[in-house]
Amino acid sequence: MNFDFSDDQRLLQDAVRTMLADTSTSQAVREVLEGRASHSEAVWLNLIEMGAAAAAIPEQYGGAGLGYLELCLVAEEAGRHLAAVPLSSSFYLAAEAILRAGSDAQKQRWLPKIAGGELVATAALGSRERYRTPAPLAFDGATLTGTSPALVDGGIAGLAVLRVADELVLVDLAGAGVSRRPVPTLDPTRPLAALHFDRTPAERLPAADAATNAATVAARVLDGAAVLLAFEQVGGAARILEATRDYSLERKAFGRQIGSFQALKHRMAEIYTAIELARVHAYYGAWALSSDAPELPKAAAAARVSATRAYVVAAEEGIELHGGIGFTWEMDCHLHYRRARHLGQLIGSEHAWRACLADELIKEAA
Repeated sequence: MNFDFSDDQRLLQDAVRTMLADTSTSQAVREVLEGRASHSEAVWLNLIEMGAAAAAIPEQYGGAGLGYLELCLVAEEAGRHLAAVPLSSSFYLAAEAILRAGSDAQKQRWLPKIAGGELVATAALGSRERYRTPAPLAFDGATLTGTSPALVDGGIAGLAVLRVADELVLVDLAGAGVSRRPVPTLDPTRPLAALHFDRTPAERLPAADAATNAATVAARVLDGAAVLLAFEQVGGAARILEATRDYSLERKAFGRQIGSFQALKHRMAEIYTAIELARVHAYYGAWALSSDAPELPKAAAAARVSATRAYVVAAEEGIELHGGIGFTWEMDCHLHYRRARHLGQLIGSEHAWRACLADELIKEAA
């Protein structure tokens, strides 16, 4: 049996990789890092025009109508090239929540705008962290009041999907009573903002059927996002390993390439092993996501745990194996370290997802 992606899917991945190699350069990422841009606009427009960002949105709502497998490959390349774009906020989270819980009118109104890049969307659907208290928000059926403390791309978003108690609420951020405040973050290439609402007009996302509620929809969207983020993490980890390998073949010490030293070989082999383990789990998660399999919660948690660990290890070891130069601003090692730490906390930490995985395994055993 062939568990790999198809030739057509790999062609899409190659096209996205080529585009990102030309546009999502170190210079483009640093423009966002240093506050000269809110995101890499050229990269974002290309992902939209190619239909790559909207791969999983049905054609009837303005998307490419491809599927989640294609979006997984797009995510991998976005991670590899450190794309500073609102891919996760708009497509992994907000668009998915609208697809799964929105009315047909809401889907027809908002999804084409998201798919076409007309607006950026964001979402706060809760977290896998069990100790966190819900955001102080109140929804009275028509207006929203309160604060959402840390929304990814909240500074540029035109639409937000928020979980308020037992409801999912859709908010047009161009409406009255919305104020924004940037929030400092370890990775400014994926900026956060706190949004405050003062009787802002909002509407409920109705459940698709009586058996679906806000908690169920939010959990399903978070599981899907975990798989897609795992592909981003695998892509980033693979790239930092490649950069470390290339540097170790160029840098010489004691008259030899440092890559010839056994200690360095061992450390890079350990990084490679962690990445390939994460890749296997990510592939399992991609299958479960694309087939809507009941194994998705388990597969998503396993992918999330292994990919978070792989990217953090690769980023940390990459800095160390570059030696003194790896700690300098000129190298891209710190860009990957920032992104690894950011992605590792985005929808709950590695420890929170370990707890989810344990729960699923216990449930399966029972």
